[in-house]
Amino acid sequence: MLTRRNMLQGGAAASLLAASRPVSASVSWPSPLNPALLARARAELEHKRFFFQNTDVFAIADFSLPSAQERFHLVETASGRVTSYHVAHGRGSDPMHSGYVHQFSDEPGSKASSAGAYVTTHFYYGKYGKSVGLKGLDWSNRHAEARAIVVHSAPYAEPEVLDRYGKLGRSEGCFALSSNSHRDILQRLGPGRMIYCDKL
Repeated sequence: MLTRRNMLQGGAAASLLAASRPVSASVSWPSPLNPALLARARAELEHKRFFFQNTDVFAIADFSLPSAQERFHLVETASGRVTSYHVAHGRGSDPMHSGYVHQFSDEPGSKASSAGAYVTTHFYYGKYGKSVGLKGLDWSNRHAEARAIVVHSAPYAEPEVLDRYGKLGRSEGCFALSSNSHRDILQRLGPGRMIYCDKL
């Protein structure tokens, strides 16, 4: 099963309603992005606008969904277009490796995913090649920099892993994506933008 990106064209108006549902009559499936989570992320984008150099694109990680589903969404602010990808979560959030996030934690050493708003800080080259640093903007993810929580690619997030096991592997709290997905995200997200992570 190869990863399919859901690309939905929103309406021309950059309003919450227009951005939270498909407008084109040719779209026959619902948006993969939960409208309630989108509204929450947009509110965070506005509330914390001072931290973001760019608000043209932001990302949402919907950890209500399992890793078998595309749950890392890039949202174009003006058009409402959504592009969705698979993403791995932290092993500390899923100790039994069920494929679902059961808990969040920001404690050092927890190896868990953390909820909240992040700002992308800089590109750098690390263990998994070119990656994007993150700074947590909430009490729930304030240790993100100290924990080295970043966006990177990883072998355990490749489509072949999903094909074989029906779920992705787990990170140590980072947002880990396939190499192809990560390449797209590096080009479109970049420093100074928001990632919002939560589950409903």
